[in-house]
Amino acid sequence: MKILIADKFPENWIEVLKDKGYEVNYLPTLGENDIPNNVSDVNVIVVRSTKVNATALTSSSSLKLVVRAGSGYNNIDTKTAAENGIAVANTPGKNAVAVAELAMGLILSLDRKIPSNVSDFNNGTWNKAVYSKAQGLLGKTLGIIGLGNIGKELAVRAAAFGIKVIGFDIVEVNHPNIEYTNDINKVVSEADIISLHLPSNEKTKGMFNDEMFAKMKDGVLFVNTSRPQVVDEDALLKAVEEKNILVGLDVFADEPESKTGTVSSKLQGNPSIYVTHHIGASTAQAQDAVAEETVKVISTLAETGEVIHKVN
Repeated sequence: MKILIADKFPENWIEVLKDKGYEVNYLPTLGENDIPNNVSDVNVIVVRSTKVNATALTSSSSLKLVVRAGSGYNNIDTKTAAENGIAVANTPGKNAVAVAELAMGLILSLDRKIPSNVSDFNNGTWNKAVYSKAQGLLGKTLGIIGLGNIGKELAVRAAAFGIKVIGFDIVEVNHPNIEYTNDINKVVSEADIISLHLPSNEKTKGMFNDEMFAKMKDGVLFVNTSRPQVVDEDALLKAVEEKNILVGLDVFADEPESKTGTVSSKLQGNPSIYVTHHIGASTAQAQDAVAEETVKVISTLAETGEVIHKVN
């Protein structure tokens, strides 16, 4: 079996694949338009955030499987894959702790304005009078929109800070740290902190728009570590201006595909918005767990013909 890994992947797990007798071509810097030129005889493609488009999927008659080393898979053209008999699989839940940790970190950063503190200090500015006005998290209400693995892990961490957690999902969830409701408006209107953990699909696209932001409390902390498509950025900027919300994002529209370079966004330069580099799943713990599950998906296919975690 020949495998193309077109994203960063732990070296020790590459060696595991090789020890199993698979041929591995490790090209972590490939972009979306590079993949079609490197798949002519490939059986399996492994990616994290790199896009796998229709051209890539139809450039190899040998391709059997695309593995998204992570949970979401909207960077893969699953429809074209299915039409060509190619399975798409993911590794659900394996990076949940890492993303929940970042979401909690963004919440803390927004409340205490940690990045702004550090930036001012490094620029020679002492602003203790400004930064001594945090609300604090004890007794606040966190609204979690999307109660999958990540949302549940965030609830556990929030509870440790003495935060009340209410949560919405289309499927009822029974969790000791979450007061579940099937009314998203209740969550949005009652929460002091809102954290999104949603997939990107037709139902969630632009879900957080002018109407939704209008229901929020003034000064709410708003965090999105899921998908940029679920937030209307123009509506977000309007809410920042009119409702004084503070925003922490790990994802945003038109994010660069490359791992290094320059970046441009309408969100830049706003002191009420903190943006990280789409690093939610980027911890050694998470990547090791994801890689182990990726190897399991590939090995299961090779040994049994079965595709576990198939999404198409």
